[in-house]
Amino acid sequence: MNVEIISVGTELLLGDILNTNAQYISKELAAIGINVYRQMTLGDNIDRLVRSFEMAFERADVVLTTGGLGPTGDDITKEAAAKYFGQDMVLDQESWTVIEDMCARYNGGKDRIPKNNIKQAMFPKNADIIPNPNGTAPGAVFKKDGKRIIVMPGPPREMKAMFKNSVLPLLMDENSDIFRSKYIRFFGIGESGLEMKLMDILNSQTNPTVALYAKEGEVLVRVTARAKDEQECMHLIDAKIEEIKAVSGKYIYLIGDDSISESQSEMEKVVAGLLHEKNKTIAVAESCTGGLVASYLVSNPGISDCFMEACVTYTNNAKMRRLGVKEETLEEFGAVSHQTAVEMAMGIASTSNADIGLSTTGIAGPEGGSDEKPVGLVYIGLYYNGKVTSIKKVFTGDRRKIRERAARTALNQVRCLLVEE
Repeated sequence: MNVEIISVGTELLLGDILNTNAQYISKELAAIGINVYRQMTLGDNIDRLVRSFEMAFERADVVLTTGGLGPTGDDITKEAAAKYFGQDMVLDQESWTVIEDMCARYNGGKDRIPKNNIKQAMFPKNADIIPNPNGTAPGAVFKKDGKRIIVMPGPPREMKAMFKNSVLPLLMDENSDIFRSKYIRFFGIGESGLEMKLMDILNSQTNPTVALYAKEGEVLVRVTARAKDEQECMHLIDAKIEEIKAVSGKYIYLIGDDSISESQSEMEKVVAGLLHEKNKTIAVAESCTGGLVASYLVSNPGISDCFMEACVTYTNNAKMRRLGVKEETLEEFGAVSHQTAVEMAMGIASTSNADIGLSTTGIAGPEGGSDEKPVGLVYIGLYYNGKVTSIKKVFTGDRRKIRERAARTALNQVRCLLVEE
């Protein structure tokens, strides 16, 4: 099967919106062996869109579109598909009932719904309508003479859900083989660095396929196999994962099925599980992360069995009073230092009677840095079993990203400790 992707929206051409939809669809299709021959981006012009369908079907069996399904006059994707196939648009009452109810809840009553919303319920009689529980624009499959145009909404949240739940299964059902995937989460290495380590695997991939996805502060790798049955799929996937582990295993913190694919991070869940498994307790002293480490930990049900205490000691006085950090340490080395991180970790472990003491201290910015101690500099202290260490990191990004990366890096230090224990 050959597919072309058409992204519709003048805002895409103007650069007002980044076109992440085409990238997402291409990666998803490549992972199951469907060829994407070309991507096009068009403005809101019906005649140009019709011509683009003519060009696409010179090579493709299916055209996927995103965008242009709204209620306004410049939303013309469905109209262009109907024009290309020579089909009339009629009201689909079932779709309109759903849209009407959604709009009524948003606008405060059916009598306040803009009249042009009914446009979103117009389709050819023989179109297969795809419900959109995340918005007011249903998708649809337009078809004639063996050609299909599948239209999807533009907002990524709506498009991804529709593609994953409805469009992708439709395309996969046309293949007699089955597809299965496993996901590998990496921490402590960037997408480009991981790509270099996996280059031989990526260049030689056939079945299974291996796809990299950059997430916030980590990398997700999906391994997808195609086979006649589940057992063969799992055999292929597990063999490929062993190859990946052989060249990059030290960065892997989780291997699982597609239930982990959409989550931003699973680090806190993994750490919580290890604390339970190893029957260890933890206490946290935070400065620059301001409670994020504690927040991540308490997002896990049952963590009260392991999580003893947390404190945000933002000032020097708080570090001395609550954690016992020495005044001379702060005067000689400063609050952002290896020495302070170590004493913070020791202090919180001692006063909380926890097995593990974890600390963070750094400069989250955007101000407060210097040549010697730049914005993004963070020290993470870790106390366990009478020994205390610290690591130094310099993170990039805005204040939010620095704090989030520091917090999850701190949790990763705990993970490494518990895995090696």
